[in-house]
Amino acid sequence: MEILEAYDATGSAHSAAQLARVDPKTIRRYVAARDAGRPVTGSGRRPRMIDQFLPKIEEWVERSKGKARADVIHGRLVGLGFTGVERTTRRAVAEVKAAWRAGNLRTYRPWITEPGVWLQFDWGEGPRVPGPDGALRRTWLFCAWLAWSRYRVVIPVWDQTLPSLIACLDATLRQIGGAPSYVLTDNPKTVTVDHVAGVPVRHPQVVEVARHYGTQVHTCVPYDPESKGGTEATVKIAKADLVPTEANLRAQYACFAELEAACDAFTAKVNARRHRESARVPADALVEERARLHVLPAAPHTMALGTTRVVNNDQTIRFGSVRYSTPPGLVGAEVWVRAAGSELVVVADLDALPVTPSWAGGRRGLVEVARHRLATPGNPRIDLAHYPDHPQDPEGAPQPPRPRPRSAAEQEFLDLGAGAHSWLVEASAVGTARIRAKMTAAVQLAALVGAEKVDAALGVAATAGRFDEADLASIVDHQATGASPAELVVADEAHSAQPGTSTWAGFTTTSKEPTA
Repeated sequence: MEILEAYDATGSAHSAAQLARVDPKTIRRYVAARDAGRPVTGSGRRPRMIDQFLPKIEEWVERSKGKARADVIHGRLVGLGFTGVERTTRRAVAEVKAAWRAGNLRTYRPWITEPGVWLQFDWGEGPRVPGPDGALRRTWLFCAWLAWSRYRVVIPVWDQTLPSLIACLDATLRQIGGAPSYVLTDNPKTVTVDHVAGVPVRHPQVVEVARHYGTQVHTCVPYDPESKGGTEATVKIAKADLVPTEANLRAQYACFAELEAACDAFTAKVNARRHRESARVPADALVEERARLHVLPAAPHTMALGTTRVVNNDQTIRFGSVRYSTPPGLVGAEVWVRAAGSELVVVADLDALPVTPSWAGGRRGLVEVARHRLATPGNPRIDLAHYPDHPQDPEGAPQPPRPRPRSAAEQEFLDLGAGAHSWLVEASAVGTARIRAKMTAAVQLAALVGAEKVDAALGVAATAGRFDEADLASIVDHQATGASPAELVVADEAHSAQPGTSTWAGFTTTSKEPTA
């Protein structure tokens, strides 16, 4: 500014140079740059050999919507007579792309939401979890997002079929406590069956489901996930926390129930912390938004869930003349079954049960309770996990009886511990005589030497098959010497304590003839 001011005051480069204490050539350069409208300070842009090809580069970048590769453009420029190196082309293409993006940047209008109006949902690929047959299977995360309160719901499922979608929607609406005016999602075949002149054609059953819950289903612009960014962010956050990766250091899931518990914990965590955008806790905001939600029907929508079956007293249902097991707590309840490929899916309405099962984990509404491989008549599908603490062995062998005391003497003996239980079961199995008298003797011995020692001796006696009169006292005396219980001699017919004649086998006998 001092240089230009000195020149404007004198009108001479030499005089201005004396006032500004610079070279006259500097004065002329600054004045020439100002008159030409160029930046006064800084180095000027020198002409480049690629400048004559810039219009062609801009044309190619515009035609490709900013996606043209620099190496492809360089090959075409060489064909047009460009003799420069590829590095020069890359720099020029980067400048042109930056200018194109600046002129074609997509802008967004802030979405001012209202309570009770919009619910968004989408699918995200979940972790691989062992299925009913033990093999790792793909899972999916149903992620829903209530726009005003920012309340999130994540539900794991095995597939993205229409019945699974209806069940997840029902569970989500019952968890948030009502139905919004609109539901926004992507364009899967379960929601949009076709597009005619750009107009989406809804799936008839989805329309029926929406009418049942008092809402409308809308879809975003095809191939434009940014038009429903709220649920996209929910899917991204859920996958980052729930799918085992090196970033979150989460271990693999041992079963589907662990994945369900992790999704419930994730939902509780994200809904209990303050949201950065709304500065509210989503769980607290949901209480206010519920006043604007529509009341849900008492019964869920059961279209596409399959046929109904009643769970028998043995916790099984019949489908195609084959019995399939169900979890405990569903006896007498009506469930829905459907064939999904090579599997049978069982869905139950947990809200209709008189008592919510312990395995439900707080879930409500329609829930998939069992999934089996389809079988043929005569080959029932029974999941042993559906019968916890059942006395029957999985292979069909009978289980040992459980001692249940019916008198004070029996109770006193069984109170000695697990060894007393084992002794009674084993002694009864081999028909031991005078069991009650031996039980009384064991209680009396415990009063002298201690219950723990006698209980340990009873366990050893049960393992070794020692049920005679003096066997218990002998084992107690033997253990008092510090002997290890691992050195057991199981009593059987092949073992005897009687000394044999094997030691005489090394001796030879010679007979002598009497002498005459």
